[in-house]
Amino acid sequence: MDDDLTLALFDRQMRREARPDHALSRVERVGDVVRQVGPGEMWNGVLWSALDEVGADAAIARQVAEYGARPDVESFEWKLYSHDRPLDLGARLAAAGFEAGEAEALMVAEAEAIAAIEAPLPEGVELVQVTDADGAELVGAVHDQAFSVGTGARVTTRLLAQLEAAPESVLALVVMAGEQPVCAARMDFNEGTAFAGLWGGGTVAEWRGRGIYRALIAHRARVAVERGYRYLFVDASDQSRPILARLGFAQLATTTPYEYRLR
Repeated sequence: MDDDLTLALFDRQMRREARPDHALSRVERVGDVVRQVGPGEMWNGVLWSALDEVGADAAIARQVAEYGARPDVESFEWKLYSHDRPLDLGARLAAAGFEAGEAEALMVAEAEAIAAIEAPLPEGVELVQVTDADGAELVGAVHDQAFSVGTGARVTTRLLAQLEAAPESVLALVVMAGEQPVCAARMDFNEGTAFAGLWGGGTVAEWRGRGIYRALIAHRARVAVERGYRYLFVDASDQSRPILARLGFAQLATTTPYEYRLR
């Protein structure tokens, strides 16, 4: 995989020419900014920009004003990548009232290479595909335990809306140990692109270190290959980045979410 060419393709297909990640949302180009807008429970935010030092502040102010005019949107995100311009865009966002979240690594790999990895689930657990509200609740429960309490409700709402509106666009999975959900993950299929996105991958504390995360990566890779996708990409935390690197993912950039609370 040529990292530079792959990053350029990612920027074009997944950012500059992005399609909405949900049937209820839409992607708009406003000047030199590409953004997604949708109902309040969906993800709202800036996906790509081509700004310079002269126009950056005005573009930021315009996004704040236009998202702020939507009464159903409580916050939106400016998804900043390490190679975005101008070089001080992060500082400009912070000065405008955005709050930076935890930086993550953009990790990309050839799907076929990851699909070939032997990564069985440990004994005592079962992999279940999520297709309904009960399953979406289980995914939310894992997020509350694996990440932070309070994150699960929004994850559940978004996933259920996606399953209802466009079930072919997502693969959601939960790993069960008896009646207990211990890991959850999903994969988004970005139609018309070479990239399938891996999201979630949260494992409750007492089940970490047993290969479940690795097994879900390999399983989703096999599905991505079956669906015709060449690449997998992940916004990886510090916890998952070393695992992905050992599996063969390459870090192409760093991405930082800048959130603006509107109300």
